[in-house]
Amino acid sequence: MEKSSKPGKHRWTVAEIGLSVLLLLVSCALAGLVVLYTSAVREQSSRPNVASVSRGSSLEGQQDHSSFDNVCTTADCVTAAARLLQNMDDSVKPCDNFYQFACGGWLERHVIPETSSHHSVFDILRDKLEIVLKGTLETPNDQDRDAIRKAKVLYSSCMNESLIEQRDSQPLLKLIESIGDWPVASDDWSNTTGEFWSLEDTLATLTARFHKKVVLDMYVWTDDRDSQRHIIYIDQPGLGMPSRDYYFNDGNYKKAYLHFMASIAKITREDRNLTQDDERVWEEMVQVLELETDIANVSDSRNRRPQEKCMTTIFIQGVLSSVSLEVQSEEEVVVYSAPYLEKMNEVLSRHSNYLTWQLVIDRVNSLSRRFKDARARYRKNLYGTTVEDAWWRECVRYVQNSMENAVGALYVRETFAGESKRMVSDLIVKIQQAYVETLEELSWMDVTSKEKAREKPPFFSKHQHQVLNFGGIGMVIGHEITHGFDDNGRNFDKDGNMLNWWSNYSAEHFKDQSQCMVQQYGNFIWKLAGGQNVSGISTLGENIADNGGVRQAYKAYLKWVETAGEEPRLPGLDMDHKQLFFLNFAQVWCGAYRPEYASQTIKTDSHSPLEYRVLGSLQNFEAFSEAFQCPRGSTMNPEQKCRVW
Repeated sequence: MEKSSKPGKHRWTVAEIGLSVLLLLVSCALAGLVVLYTSAVREQSSRPNVASVSRGSSLEGQQDHSSFDNVCTTADCVTAAARLLQNMDDSVKPCDNFYQFACGGWLERHVIPETSSHHSVFDILRDKLEIVLKGTLETPNDQDRDAIRKAKVLYSSCMNESLIEQRDSQPLLKLIESIGDWPVASDDWSNTTGEFWSLEDTLATLTARFHKKVVLDMYVWTDDRDSQRHIIYIDQPGLGMPSRDYYFNDGNYKKAYLHFMASIAKITREDRNLTQDDERVWEEMVQVLELETDIANVSDSRNRRPQEKCMTTIFIQGVLSSVSLEVQSEEEVVVYSAPYLEKMNEVLSRHSNYLTWQLVIDRVNSLSRRFKDARARYRKNLYGTTVEDAWWRECVRYVQNSMENAVGALYVRETFAGESKRMVSDLIVKIQQAYVETLEELSWMDVTSKEKAREKPPFFSKHQHQVLNFGGIGMVIGHEITHGFDDNGRNFDKDGNMLNWWSNYSAEHFKDQSQCMVQQYGNFIWKLAGGQNVSGISTLGENIADNGGVRQAYKAYLKWVETAGEEPRLPGLDMDHKQLFFLNFAQVWCGAYRPEYASQTIKTDSHSPLEYRVLGSLQNFEAFSEAFQCPRGSTMNPEQKCRVW
């Protein structure tokens, strides 16, 4: 299911936090910056063994080898260097394609698993995260708090596959009955349940009891205009397929989805001992697909939607009654994409089957093998995957999504050491300072707006980082700080309130600088996605953050070097510390996609493809071109550069 992309302030999930934590661990191992820092400290009392090592590569002739007197040959340094070298492809010139130079070896050595539509450093880290969570969820602990105990019970029940097979479709049948049945799986729905069925009551039940957002997505969150209070929001929800673009694609996605729907309906009818009526099932599921297509058609794209106000409805009252709350008639409600709601009145004549199906699709993977197999066939058409993930991974993700806070606390307790927290906090301060200094370099921003920008706190979570690594964690922190000033974050003031604090001069120049980046990324053509162009508009916020993040991390690293000095060189790498920074940054983004996934993610993801996150950021950064001596006009040092922050 696609989660609706809500405007406003970003909310972190446990998976995002955990993946970021693990990213920092591995990026540290790849670059060895922390190791080198430790070695430098130890060197004060006992200098490490040194040697002069070189390796023929496309960097030959660029280095002044007289600056490489010290080479760290400790086991940790050798391991870090080996990992970096394995990931590289030194047959490629760094000024021609730095992503291929940094990640070519990684791409050669890694194959996309049959269970996945893509494979990257992030996916490897996700796997490690899930292994850690599996161990903690399977380990009894008398000291666990109640929420964590419940998370472990939920995981245990999910892993009880024999009971799941034994119960088969019974949980689904009971679920269907509790929400007013499923017309396609009933022979007399119109004359029984249909007489008493209510759209708003059913929507309220789905939202309040099952946390399933259909037709409308209602939630309570911080008021964008006043961060000291909370307010009700209504937005458009996700759809049955991952995004609206799948409904208008020329591929076989809709056909595969229709077969999936019909197969689940047939299984349900069979288990209710009803006469099989394949023609009727197919016709009714076609109507559901047509309705979903209509809904997708009136849905706004992933670009930001305007907000308006409306008053309370039966639906809102029904949802909040589950927690004994009564909404007053004057209660203010923020509505994103009011045109969507207006158009929905025209397409809901076939809603009864659709609402139940939206609940059923979420439960399929928790049922017996018959249901899982139907889902697997559908996913093969959608993503190109041929094998399903190990069931324990599915259970870990299910518990993560169901009990984020409990699982997050469990993970932090298991992996986040106190010293790591201190080191990361220190790095955050350094990058904050670098960001403030960067404001002085911006000619397009006037003094008044710069003063307001200095007041804004960074956008980050301190629990997501574990190692001090400027090329990896530093960029991540800088990236998140920059989100506070991207095309969305710039609309909020220092207190998190939606407020225009920009002067007209600075606002206009911000738009001009942003437009440069829109055009730059929009010119990237992704061959793997059938030659489609990256959407410079949809990815703008993340591109601004990528560009700003690497700049702030690099500036902070140079200031650290001024105090601590340069680290010893890594063995086998003819690279100075500046080049090592950029190599580490690039290797964070090594990854590959299946063509089926690439063709859709380029339309739906707010991030640019991994390769272009590296190329776009470094093409705009003069310090990179200087570090690798890229000629003016080369691929990695274009004449025109874009800079927002």
